[in-house]
Amino acid sequence: MPESLIDKALETATDTHAIEIGRGVVATTGRLFAERFPGRAGIIVADENHWRVAGRQVVESLTSAGVRLLDPYVFPGTPTLYAGYDNVETVREELRGKDAVPIAVASGTLNDIVKRACGELEIEYLCVATAASMDGYASYGASITKDGFKQTLTCPAPAVIVADLDIMAGAPERLTATGFGDLIEKVPAGADWIICDELGIEKIDPYVWSLVQGPLRESLADPQGCKDGDPEAISGLASGLVMSGLAMQAYQSSRPASGGGHHFSHLWEMEHYGLDWDPPLSHGFKVGLGTVSVAALYEVVLAADLASAIDVDAAVAAWPTWDETEAQLKAALTPDLHEPALAQTRGKYLGSDEVRARLELTIERWPVIEKRLREQLLPAAVLKEKLDTVGAVTHPSQIGMPMDRFRDTYHRARWIRTRFVLTDLLTQANLLDPFVDELFAPGGFWAEQ
Repeated sequence: MPESLIDKALETATDTHAIEIGRGVVATTGRLFAERFPGRAGIIVADENHWRVAGRQVVESLTSAGVRLLDPYVFPGTPTLYAGYDNVETVREELRGKDAVPIAVASGTLNDIVKRACGELEIEYLCVATAASMDGYASYGASITKDGFKQTLTCPAPAVIVADLDIMAGAPERLTATGFGDLIEKVPAGADWIICDELGIEKIDPYVWSLVQGPLRESLADPQGCKDGDPEAISGLASGLVMSGLAMQAYQSSRPASGGGHHFSHLWEMEHYGLDWDPPLSHGFKVGLGTVSVAALYEVVLAADLASAIDVDAAVAAWPTWDETEAQLKAALTPDLHEPALAQTRGKYLGSDEVRARLELTIERWPVIEKRLREQLLPAAVLKEKLDTVGAVTHPSQIGMPMDRFRDTYHRARWIRTRFVLTDLLTQANLLDPFVDELFAPGGFWAEQ
């Protein structure tokens, strides 16, 4: 990916002022720090694993540039660090009162922890990315579990990002695979945004769209190279992830990079699925499975011709009142999720007259929507093949998830986010049940898997 694309994106970034991606660029950390934070001291935040990977190189670069360093704060290497708010509080209190700029030597989880801690302290920080494992390095906001609910907490992106491809290429295969899973979800997420654009729910920002979707196919083109740690393939993946983060930064929301596939992952995370594994089941692995799941559902929708399948009168008659919706949600989710999920669901709940208007508009706009969806989407089998190649997760059996629990995710995931996605539209159309049934019936996508 040409550096000019990232440079252009930086022109509209609200928080990030410099990004260095390339082989050996960890050596530029000191120069970049001194340019952005002249005369300031630094404090490295890492865990033992990331310290072994890049800590010494970062220290050498900073000291060579004349940067004074405070004693680092280093989490233990085991158990694997979790993006819980308690860890945000730990870092925040460690940094509080220190006249020093934090330097996160980190992959996704620790970067999010430091990002939120710095946001609460209203200070800038620098991130040295150690793996192409997620799109949050350059994004506005941090994905943190707080009060049992996985949510994106607002906070600025790092002021400077250093992404050394040699370090990233040497990361464990599972980290690269999790980044690939996080990035590939942008394909069906884009389809979700197209639906919202055509129905007037949330219009697409063409510039922000181009930041994510423009380089997306190229960034996903070489899953085998990513698995093998080929620096060129890692460069494409890392650049795509950074561009996605810059898009979220420009839009001040995760909408450009997150759709229904992420809802699947977030639900499983909130229900602590795979959290007690060592290492814990990664966000990107769950997102990859969510990606295939949503793409397969889109294929059923496109094969059925949604406009012909919608019976507006029957759908409106079946539409639940808010009290009925609340009861359904409480029956579907564990009690600890009721209050936050109800708040999210209330944000997109419609009355029956509004549902009728939306379904009528869907029928009217469907020829255009269908054309745009077909241009945007890739077949579920193609997405699955790419994820299989890179070593990601594409079937619930790979993570020991019972098929009935997995199937139920199609119905329950929509409760946890205000963001409107395909499953919301199908629910309003009273078609989610039969379309999901088709996926699991003989000859359906999951039956065939």
